[in-house]
Amino acid sequence: MRIKAHVTIISLIFTIVVLHAQSQLTGQLIQEKSIAATQIAGAEALATMTIIDGKGNERVRKLTQISKLYENSKTEKKLIRFMAPADVKGTAFLTFDYREETDDKWLYLPALRKTRRIVSSENAKSFMGSEFSYSDMTPPIIGDFTYTILGEEEINGTLCWKIEITPKDYDIADENGFSKKISYFGKHDYVIRKALYFDLDEELHKELTVYAIKELDTQNHKYRLMHMEMENKQNGRKSIIQVDKVQFVPEIKNEYFTTRYLERE
Repeated sequence: MRIKAHVTIISLIFTIVVLHAQSQLTGQLIQEKSIAATQIAGAEALATMTIIDGKGNERVRKLTQISKLYENSKTEKKLIRFMAPADVKGTAFLTFDYREETDDKWLYLPALRKTRRIVSSENAKSFMGSEFSYSDMTPPIIGDFTYTILGEEEINGTLCWKIEITPKDYDIADENGFSKKISYFGKHDYVIRKALYFDLDEELHKELTVYAIKELDTQNHKYRLMHMEMENKQNGRKSIIQVDKVQFVPEIKNEYFTTRYLERE
């Protein structure tokens, strides 16, 4: 009986500690933890992007992706290269995602043999004809938004924090393409499960749903989104990114993340 009592007391203390820690969380801190949870030291992946128009017609694209962290996770560099079909083969997208400043983005178009820099005013534009925008391809600058915890909600069996994310001014809203976003982060891992995007007229525009997640770096509890869908609620279009194969590769060559390598076909 005495052993059971000790176990009960220890369990109670642990529960109180966890609840106290969670009570100290702010919406901004949850967003920061969510970004950190999906930042992997290095990874390589093969993926399929499926673009579905309002009539149900599909376009399927195959791509590779590599990523690596720099400067103690303050910068993440990522290279996406399209492998098929022929009309997009060789097209490549390079990003340097900085924690506290505007990202650097480049798009290589093989038909023109030209690399074009994507400026911040283009962040709300479609990425490769999909419902994902350029701003969706990298994490946000934390300080550009305000965060309000709206409560908790279960998404596909996972209890999540429900957080409203609002741009601090109109220019930031215009640049990112939304007046507000409601995001749902898993309470046990902080990984995003769903997001609702509202356009500049405050009408529901897009809905992101994450259907599969993999813990890629088990030692540091880092995750990769394996299946996500972005649905445009205004025109019926949908885009799906399915990661077909992924591996944890901490030591990726630095030369991959250069505009010179970007232009290799």
